[in-house]
Amino acid sequence: MKKNLFVTGFALCIFCNTWAGGLLTNTNQSTHFLRNPARGASIEIDAAYTNPAGLAFLQGEGFFFSINNQSAFQKRTITTTYAPFAGYGGSATKVYEGTASAPVIPSIQAAYKSGNWTLSGEFAVTGGGGKATFNKGLPSFESSISLLPSGITQLGGSIGGLMPGATLTADQYSVNAYMEGSSIIYGAQLGGTYAISQHFAAYAGFRMNFVNNSYVGHLLDIKTNPTSNKPDLLGTGAMISASAYFSALAQMQGLPDDFKNQLLARAASTADKQLDCSQTGWGVTPIIGIDFNYNKLNIGLKYELNTHLNVENKTKIDGTGLFSDGVNTPSDIPALLTIGAQYAVIEPVTISVGYHHFFDANAKMANDKQKNINGGINEYLAGVEWRINKLFLISTGGQITRTGVTDAYQSDLSYSLHSSSICIGGAVDITKNVRINIGYLYSFYQDWTRNNPNYAGTTPALPATEVFGRTNKTFGAGVDFWF
Repeated sequence: MKKNLFVTGFALCIFCNTWAGGLLTNTNQSTHFLRNPARGASIEIDAAYTNPAGLAFLQGEGFFFSINNQSAFQKRTITTTYAPFAGYGGSATKVYEGTASAPVIPSIQAAYKSGNWTLSGEFAVTGGGGKATFNKGLPSFESSISLLPSGITQLGGSIGGLMPGATLTADQYSVNAYMEGSSIIYGAQLGGTYAISQHFAAYAGFRMNFVNNSYVGHLLDIKTNPTSNKPDLLGTGAMISASAYFSALAQMQGLPDDFKNQLLARAASTADKQLDCSQTGWGVTPIIGIDFNYNKLNIGLKYELNTHLNVENKTKIDGTGLFSDGVNTPSDIPALLTIGAQYAVIEPVTISVGYHHFFDANAKMANDKQKNINGGINEYLAGVEWRINKLFLISTGGQITRTGVTDAYQSDLSYSLHSSSICIGGAVDITKNVRINIGYLYSFYQDWTRNNPNYAGTTPALPATEVFGRTNKTFGAGVDFWF
């Protein structure tokens, strides 16, 4: 059985972004994004993340703050058709669902403006942010186990050579598979903005990223139904522990040593396996930006450099023997370019557009998965805000995301999909210096179908068809205040 699939699944499947943004980057770091995602030219306090150079054009001087909480909920669906799956439930097609939830995702943006200088900072969940649970494991886990009946039947052919006339077959299996993991990247950003002239400003800063992942899971009670015409082969047709069965066969008298060792290896591979591991790491992201402001037009540009980052295993239980304590795995945060523009068409209405590009192919990933990415993710954004009166503002917008991954990148362990998102929300100016923001985002994902000619690496090859799907919704509320 492919034991490495168990641990690799945890390392990759859970370590995925649960919000809007790239493979490891959350771009919705405040409620402002949920009501209008095209924030690349913002000159409000959320610009501390979205357009830090634009903070030079904040209205007034003094201290500015934004405190937010978001709640994100995601479901991943993997539909796999693989002939051996029929041995567990009778159908070759199985649907695996994973749910991820993050009810509390706080963030804070802050700035102090005085003259031509603005000092700003931010603390947010810049990547990940949720806990994902797969109550039935993943198809890649089960694919190896599903070969157990055919493996016993092949074993019966070998035994027939040792015991003339003996038969040994199986056609069913079962397993208790479970995995749960959480992945969070906390980001603490600090930088300064300088107004070069009446219309131009520049920013330089950095973000400290702290990774905290945890994975818990198991493969338990692997069973099959060996059937034999010889009592010595213990095959009654009942579902029994596969590991115990192979161990019992290995005790038979007169077996060649190599055959006995083969049985003991099968017993070990089908024994219970558990995992309890956490990962930590940190890295620094340099950030630069410029902003142009003229009359009713504002244009912002930000570039976040690639973040070199490794995560280190802190393992309590590793029944696989493949998740060693202290081992480091590369997990760079890709560089990000954002460009945005906003224009006040008429006094109460402002339109905005934006573009994001994640340089995923240049970021070092586990198992060199970046080699299966063409360029990176591209996002196209647009939004509109309408100030109804002095108290109320409503806004809406959308985002189109086109992933750069190839078919070779996609698997149930880690996949990325094309999507379209809609956002809606508004703001209420409670007082002259206090504003409440609310917003909602919903993402529609395009299913990705992958045909794998040799799903489990067997000889002869057995094909499989995988369909990857996903849904995502996020709610948010926050308060801006300044003095």
